[in-house]
Amino acid sequence: MKEKITLLQNEIEEKLKNVTNLETLNELKVNYLSKKGPVSELTNSLRDLSIEEKKEFGKIITDFKNDVYSKFEELKNKFELEELNKKLESEKIDISMPGMDIPSGSPSIVEKVVEEAEEFFISLGYDVLEGPEIELDKYNFEMLNLPKDHPARDAQDTYYLKDEEILLRSQTSPVQVRTMLKGEGKEPIRMICPGKTYRREDINATHEQEFTQIEGLVIDKKISLSDLKGTFDAFIKHTFGKEVEARFRPSYYPFTEPSVEMDMSCIYCDGSGCSMCKPKGWITICGGGMVHPNVLKMCGYDPEEWQGFAFGMAAERIAMLKYNMTDMRSMHENDLRETKNFDRKEVK
Repeated sequence: MKEKITLLQNEIEEKLKNVTNLETLNELKVNYLSKKGPVSELTNSLRDLSIEEKKEFGKIITDFKNDVYSKFEELKNKFELEELNKKLESEKIDISMPGMDIPSGSPSIVEKVVEEAEEFFISLGYDVLEGPEIELDKYNFEMLNLPKDHPARDAQDTYYLKDEEILLRSQTSPVQVRTMLKGEGKEPIRMICPGKTYRREDINATHEQEFTQIEGLVIDKKISLSDLKGTFDAFIKHTFGKEVEARFRPSYYPFTEPSVEMDMSCIYCDGSGCSMCKPKGWITICGGGMVHPNVLKMCGYDPEEWQGFAFGMAAERIAMLKYNMTDMRSMHENDLRETKNFDRKEVK
């Protein structure tokens, strides 16, 4: 048995010396290591031996088989590495060659305005928060000092989904309410809540039924209207340029008291009058004021201790001014003649 194993080992080693590729190696492996090959027959021959002989030759055969398998595996790894190196050499890429010019998209004008606003307010320490677009009447109106019989509701044609309880939010103010309720009258708040809003409007050049609002809220102790004006002034200078000025005009909103309209000096004519500002020299882009004491109370804040300001603006309005677009509807279309140029156009 030992002599037979030695002869078979020498035979396999001699043939392995002449193997030059994987194909020949696999053929040799099948010839010797298959179930009917000579190596497997050695194991089958053990059945005819005595118990003592099985113990002796069983270990010798196992060691022999392991040695043969390792030699085949070593050669296999060698040939596979050689083939891989040849493939890498033949398929290598010259990284110094210019790449393919792949056209890519860009953010929409509205998205760009929202991102710029978020970056500005984050730099002031504001949080950017979101809320559901399908909202409860309680958060969209009632807790903002607009009970069901309030006449101001007539000015907002709302999409109701179920009776007068569930609706598509007409403003992002419900996010402010939810944030104040979460604060439980104990925590200061500094946040903006950009998002989609919905109103039953007649669609035209300056009105859409779906638009993007950017609203903000600050709640703390010793907050005044001057804090709101400073914030608004910094925002318009960041968005439109350092030469732009801000002004407030008295207004009315149910959820703020006092309420103001926020104007900026015309970025196109420096106050001399143009098609954007008419003869006024000022453009209204934002509304807001000091948070109404009733709103603070309903949200758990003591108005004797806590004050705050809130503001809201339409991202589409900012975009129209920044890029001198005359039709809001073009922002939701794919006409590159209108949207591809982010540079401010000349106004006549």
